[in-house]
Amino acid sequence: MTIDRVPRASWDAGWQPDPASVEALAALTPATVVTVVKRGPDGVETTRYAATVADTIAPSPWIEVVATWGHGRVEVSGLVFLHGDTLREFFSAEHPFNAFAVFSPKGEFRGWYGNVTFPAFMDRDGDNGDILVWHDLYLDVVILPDGTLHLLDDDELAASPLPAADPAFAAAIEQARRDLIEAIPVLMSGASKALR
Repeated sequence: MTIDRVPRASWDAGWQPDPASVEALAALTPATVVTVVKRGPDGVETTRYAATVADTIAPSPWIEVVATWGHGRVEVSGLVFLHGDTLREFFSAEHPFNAFAVFSPKGEFRGWYGNVTFPAFMDRDGDNGDILVWHDLYLDVVILPDGTLHLLDDDELAASPLPAADPAFAAAIEQARRDLIEAIPVLMSGASKALR
């Protein structure tokens, strides 16, 4: 299948983009520093870090930010994150997923990490600037440089109350992961060209 832009997610669980966030993400300009906040599935903040908006050729409505991995070594299904790695992170206020391309400090591509999420949204922290928030929804994907695909955290979704309480939403999360897998090649093309 050939696609010239990232496909829209086929979500039906009431996930609607926040119009103000769609506009705010589109208005971000390269070199703008934003704070990225990750919320866990329960909505509680799990991490916060600074990132810089990149000049990218990722298709609209995607934005790209660049951050540096500030933690120690973490390995997930063969994808290794090391202190000082560069993360080229792709977010959309219109899609229920994001993706991070991981590069070593020498520019070697380590792989992709993708997350099923609510669509990203923008917030303000008084005078502290723009905050880009993503709210995780259990399922993840790792794609290694050789194309090996790993589907992660199905057990976490199954153990959550969602499948019983809201089976349509749980199914939409699973569909969003399939959409994410289709989207990564388009983002990959943009990330590799942006690095040249």
